[in-house]
Amino acid sequence: MIRILILSATLLLLITGCGTRSISDSGYHADSERGYAQQSSPGYKGELSEFNVLGIDLDEKISVADIQNALAGGVRLAVAKGSNLMAIQSGAMIPDEQMVKALEQYYNVVIFTGVPDNKGANHANYSKALRLAAARGGAEKLVVYWGVLETGVENHATKAISWTPFVGGLLPDETQRMRIKLKVAVVDVATGQWDMFMPTPFENTDSSGRYSRVHTDQAQVELLKQKAYQAAVDDIVKRYAR
Repeated sequence: MIRILILSATLLLLITGCGTRSISDSGYHADSERGYAQQSSPGYKGELSEFNVLGIDLDEKISVADIQNALAGGVRLAVAKGSNLMAIQSGAMIPDEQMVKALEQYYNVVIFTGVPDNKGANHANYSKALRLAAARGGAEKLVVYWGVLETGVENHATKAISWTPFVGGLLPDETQRMRIKLKVAVVDVATGQWDMFMPTPFENTDSSGRYSRVHTDQAQVELLKQKAYQAAVDDIVKRYAR
């Protein structure tokens, strides 16, 4: 029993560096030798609120009749292949290229900023402004997505001893597990009706040494984004194409 407790405690000590970051702030932020510190890249200003995108006004007086009317008037969203979409990545000036390319397999795509507004506009007005921008761009639907990257690092035994050189570099001293999770909102520009779903999360595990840390981390980010974005677009087609 004592040996089991010691082993468990040792494993807890080896698992370090857990954290999350936005897909719109997915660079490797160095903090001594640890990455993804709690800091943001210069262009990152935070995320869009769901209330901003969906036009939900928290100050509006809502009656039971309003809720019943919304239920009665709802129709299933349809996003036909070949239709025009406006793509918005929360927190980013422009959507990631992988997402745009994935959407362009099925749709005509215009892009718009996902950087939050700092002028204090209320949620309903902000949503209408997004829909008006989409309408003027000829887009019938808004596709807005959010995403986080979750990471956990396991230190290897080599971390605690002197570095052992070999041809081409140094022994890997830690393994990073990374997972990406997305949330996608589809909004009808004309009516404001919306739907939201979460595609299947993807994971990746890779090992790195001191001098390959940044490259390995960013390779994981790119791999997971590619998989998650394609899965999200496939889900859009499966759910809404008619």
